[in-house]
Amino acid sequence: MLTSLELRWFSPGELPSDVASWFSTAELGGQLQAPEAREDVYLYAPECEYMGIKLRQGRLEIKWRHAELEILQFKRAEGKLEKWGKWLCEDPTSESFQSERVLNQKSWIRIGKVRSQRLYDDCALELTQLTIKHNLWWSLALETFGAEPQKMDALQSIFELLDKTYVGSQLQVLNSYAYPKWIEIAIAP
Repeated sequence: MLTSLELRWFSPGELPSDVASWFSTAELGGQLQAPEAREDVYLYAPECEYMGIKLRQGRLEIKWRHAELEILQFKRAEGKLEKWGKWLCEDPTSESFQSERVLNQKSWIRIGKVRSQRLYDDCALELTQLTIKHNLWWSLALETFGAEPQKMDALQSIFELLDKTYVGSQLQVLNSYAYPKWIEIAIAP
């Protein structure tokens, strides 16, 4: 099992050009990765904000929220910090975990993603354009990896950098949640 600390915000609409430009500036440091386009297929489980199940590139991924930790708050950003565990299930025969097998069922949702990342020592800053049911959204997130004691320090320092440099509209705790809740909001009538 992989564990991470995560802080994420979602906004409807196309990714603002000023936010995209900000993300690509050298001022943010870290190692800027080339954008990655992909499609993930999520199991829609209404009112289940603590668990996410998805098919991604021929494997099954399950994420379980271990804890809602705290609200981090600065001048231009505030968000909910959560601790997640992730399990990866792969099938070397490539016979299982094929999205084509579930896409005709209403409980599975296709989500297009174009994700850019900045990698730091123990943390990633990620900016993602999302497409769900022909609607555009975008997300900004911080996610840790690596040894447990360094996770909070890494996330805190990147959060402070984000707060000092971010140029978009204020990041509010109201829009801070993980993918399971966002999916429910995004597909609501």
